[in-house]
Amino acid sequence: MKNQTIYIKNVVCARCIATVKEILLRHEIPFLKIGLGEAVLKKNLTEDEVDKIRQEFKEVGFELLQDKNEKIVNAIKSIIIEQVYNKDFANTNLSAILSDRLHYDYSHLTNLFSKSEGRSISSFQNSIRIERVKELLEYGELNIAEIADETGYSSAAYLSSSFRKHTGLSPSEYRLKQMKKRISLDSL
Repeated sequence: MKNQTIYIKNVVCARCIATVKEILLRHEIPFLKIGLGEAVLKKNLTEDEVDKIRQEFKEVGFELLQDKNEKIVNAIKSIIIEQVYNKDFANTNLSAILSDRLHYDYSHLTNLFSKSEGRSISSFQNSIRIERVKELLEYGELNIAEIADETGYSSAAYLSSSFRKHTGLSPSEYRLKQMKKRISLDSL
């Protein structure tokens, strides 16, 4: 029996992974692992199984991806989200990580991503980082310098200027106004 990897759009958090797991278990589809944007199954799916999980995924806001380029773009997004939320990217080269994990030249990945999404990989990464900053500001547990460190910004000043550029507010103003204007990651 050969393993099959399926790619699922909008699986961007632990709760999403739990939902995919629940759907696969309900349909008695055995899997090895489920991650951001993908699931490794223990067997190939029948057309009937694909149709059933595709429909159920659609009902919860996920999409089963078939096109090779869509799968690559989805993988790029998943890797960036994983990096931002795991604080692993602070001193790493994103282009090297993407090339290494996806086995494509970074220029190919960036062209594919830009063509599909209408913006650069860097722009997407910045959007994810800003949403993470908003989340940490709303929790109120860390100061701006700690949030800068947590999200890979070189300084609190750089975080503040980037945040203001994206939101029109400084992080302190955002926190004081208790804006709570976060954007869900699957819509970025």
